[in-house]
Amino acid sequence: MPTNKPTGAQLVISTLKALGVDVLFGYPGGAIMPIYDALAGSGLRHILVRHEQGASFAADSYARATGRVGVCMATSGPGATNLITGIANAYMDSVPVVFITGQVATHLMGTDGFQEVDFLGLTLPVVKHSWLVRDAAQIPAILARAFAIAKEGRPGPVLVDIPKDVAASFVEASEMGELPAWTPPAPKAESIDAARALIEQAQKPLLYIGGGVHMADADAEMRDFVERTGIPFVSTLKGLGTVSTYHDLHLGMLGMHGTRAGNMAVQATDLLIAVGARFDDRATGKLSAFAPHAKVIHFDIDPAEFHKNRRADVAILGDLKQALPALQPKMPDISEWVKFNKTNKWQHRFKYDAPGKGVYAPGLLKSLSEKAGKKFIVACDVGQHQMWVAQHCEFEQNLAHLTSGGSGAMGYGLPAGMGAKLGLPDHHVVTVSGDGSFMMNIQEMATLRRYGINLKIVLLDNSSLGLVRQWQELFYEENYSEIDLSDNPDFVEVAKAFGLSAFRITQRHEVEGAIDRLLAADAPTLLHVLIDPRENVWPLVPPGASNAEMMEERWDEPIDSY
Repeated sequence: MPTNKPTGAQLVISTLKALGVDVLFGYPGGAIMPIYDALAGSGLRHILVRHEQGASFAADSYARATGRVGVCMATSGPGATNLITGIANAYMDSVPVVFITGQVATHLMGTDGFQEVDFLGLTLPVVKHSWLVRDAAQIPAILARAFAIAKEGRPGPVLVDIPKDVAASFVEASEMGELPAWTPPAPKAESIDAARALIEQAQKPLLYIGGGVHMADADAEMRDFVERTGIPFVSTLKGLGTVSTYHDLHLGMLGMHGTRAGNMAVQATDLLIAVGARFDDRATGKLSAFAPHAKVIHFDIDPAEFHKNRRADVAILGDLKQALPALQPKMPDISEWVKFNKTNKWQHRFKYDAPGKGVYAPGLLKSLSEKAGKKFIVACDVGQHQMWVAQHCEFEQNLAHLTSGGSGAMGYGLPAGMGAKLGLPDHHVVTVSGDGSFMMNIQEMATLRRYGINLKIVLLDNSSLGLVRQWQELFYEENYSEIDLSDNPDFVEVAKAFGLSAFRITQRHEVEGAIDRLLAADAPTLLHVLIDPRENVWPLVPPGASNAEMMEERWDEPIDSY
């Protein structure tokens, strides 16, 4: 029967537009068909991916790159469960994404209906908040609240699960309603005073910068604090670029694959100032031996992080944009400490004179970073290449480095690069992947071609699961178990079959020209790079060891053809 009343699905679309959404990622199916019906002709730009997991990662990286809330849609059952890895990824890395899923009609719920799954229940441990919508009239208010919750405080994913009959029902038009503005808590003055006193007494202070600084939009305040105090700093994997990695006080990443200078500084410091960092085990190594001589100041927006892994002498809860400017210590003389760290940084700098004529992956990544310039954004997958990127690329900004940090999800890189390029089309966005990770979402090359997304891909191919192989070599007596990928397809031909440009290099002298060709291409392009399958990531802190027990770089006799 014709009616002027909107459906729940139409309210979804009109509310997304009212909230300022312009791009969303998804894949349709039975239970979400009313929403896709309302989407057609709406003006919203929907990116039809080839797998729901690709949609979740693309929405995640879009949010990281732009600072906006990412949006992802999928249908019930398997469509929804294919999102779970992406939801967990956003949860672990505190990324604001709203996931909208279709659900079977309410009268079928609990009957094991076709494509029914209790998605609300399945995702409870990995969402910040969730709704199962039973009244279509509530959709505008719920979506508005979902966007607000995703962004406020410690960001994270929010789920809105909408049964098909609710989406299809006609309701009186409703509004989002006025939402109370969220105000981050201000830091307590006594905490700031206590932190100032510790800094003024310290002889070897060190900043430990995590991804939470960028999440708090406090990069500028962090940079100002570094300049005001002259305190050396180390970064977590997610903190890279918050303060430019070119800065002479930057000692590199800390932890399992951190720099020697960075880990030495942590072990020697007498005051560790953790800012938006969570003392993750990959950063701390053996926790009882981490920063053994240091008092700790810990800044965070989430009180649950305080004393979770390392007890803080001073915990400062609140908005970093207020807390960092409020902390104005009279700096003691730390010139000898700064000299000590700069000397270590120079003496233990990375070297790129690996023997042989084959492509040396760290050297290639260093050149890529230099040639791409200040508008370089790299989206990594997970594995050896991810650690090489963190070690050998330079980042002027935090948003330039997109990586699955907490979750470590293989398959992130290609859809993440796609989302970032859509969000920041004037940047050089490059996905760096390994052959194991790349195969996990390889189908998204079709999405690149469909929408003409000019993403560049560097595929470092060692025909194995390299990081697993490295651990088996070092810690499992070379018992190589199920890491051989030597039957990989011809990636150049696969990329061409998807409609991309693609070419391959195998020798070191080809690197510079290949990078120039890749960056100059005006269409999505894959650079396939064959590397030594025995190449490892150094330094390495063995599992369960202290960060002081780093294993050093070593090179095998070169293999000049693979």
